[in-house]
Amino acid sequence: MKKQIFIAILCLMCCVLHAKAQLTIEESYQLARKNFPIIRQQDLIIKARDYSIENAAKGYLPQISILGQASYQSAVTEFNLPVSLPGVEFPTISKDQYRVYAEVNQTIYDGGMIRTQVKSHEANAVVEQQKLEVELYKLNERVNQIFFGVLMIDEQMLQNVLLKRDIQLGINKVQAQIDNGIAFKSNGNILKAELLKADQRMIDLNASRKAYLDMLGILTNQPLTDSTILVKPAALNLAGEIIRPELKLYDFQNQSLDIQSQMIQVKNRPKFNFFLQSGFGRPALNILSNSFDPYYVTGVRLTWSLSGLYTLKNDRALIRNNRESIQVQKETFLYNTSLTIKQQNAELVRLGQLLDTDNEIIVLRESIKTTAAAQLENGVINTNDYLREVNAEDQARLNKILHEIQLLMSGYNLQTTLGKPIE
Repeated sequence: MKKQIFIAILCLMCCVLHAKAQLTIEESYQLARKNFPIIRQQDLIIKARDYSIENAAKGYLPQISILGQASYQSAVTEFNLPVSLPGVEFPTISKDQYRVYAEVNQTIYDGGMIRTQVKSHEANAVVEQQKLEVELYKLNERVNQIFFGVLMIDEQMLQNVLLKRDIQLGINKVQAQIDNGIAFKSNGNILKAELLKADQRMIDLNASRKAYLDMLGILTNQPLTDSTILVKPAALNLAGEIIRPELKLYDFQNQSLDIQSQMIQVKNRPKFNFFLQSGFGRPALNILSNSFDPYYVTGVRLTWSLSGLYTLKNDRALIRNNRESIQVQKETFLYNTSLTIKQQNAELVRLGQLLDTDNEIIVLRESIKTTAAAQLENGVINTNDYLREVNAEDQARLNKILHEIQLLMSGYNLQTTLGKPIE
């Protein structure tokens, strides 16, 4: 009973380890996105937006200013009466004057300036986030190249095992002939040399696989080893419109221009605010007093700057120009992407047709090799003839592997070009 429990636990552990050793292309996309250093820019964009919005909203708070002024003037108010009044002495105002005061302004109506500034900061943050999304999306192309590169090597390694099996079969047949004295030892050495060449190819394939896995491990920040299994994805049936993140970026940029257009209108509107000015100076509000006195003034102020009208036409023209520039960028992107899609669709058709032919070639080559193995055993052909047929079948299978992985990769490249999510 204890032995059965131990075996069950061991099997469970093996299953867990096996599950951890597998990696799908969808997981690779997600891990590469999370690991890419630029992803940290996302939090910085959000923080910058929040800080900017908070600063803009503080425009509704009272604005306090402290000012000071010292001046000297060439003339002051004087009282020159034609006759003097007994017992009455008019003060003399000093030509040097001083004033220190604080002014508080509270916005009553700003024409919608603060509200528009908040919207502008939000729109700019959305644009920056979408630019980041565009950069992150480019990672999918890298993942495709590396992931399918590993799958290609895996298939080639499996085919190399089959090749070694066929060569070993030939060695066994020739060795029997050598033992019976009806074949030369050199015939067996030819096959053994080919077997060593197949071993060398396996060494090269293992090294290439490790290099690809190392690159994928850096992209995904995962400890990928030689035992890691990349799950071969299913073929995709893709069609439809382009929904790349670049298109959203163009839309968000246009929305940002809409807010900039609102900003032009807002800054040319009149503004009202309540103000309170209080200070200490000589003279204060009473110009007949030549002493330092406190004072205050309060009221409502209207501000309407008309200087913005000078540049209003050009400001609007700039926005129109920027909008047209975005439209040109969008049309250029769609044009280039459409060309790429046509090329990729043509590649899918070509590879599909090649695969159909590959299957027929493999069937014929396998039949020829089987016949050659029987002929070698009966001494009808020599080892070179047998190797020629073995290598021909091996090349046919390698061609199928190449076309099969290329077809699969082309489908995922097309998916990346379209911007469609995996279903």
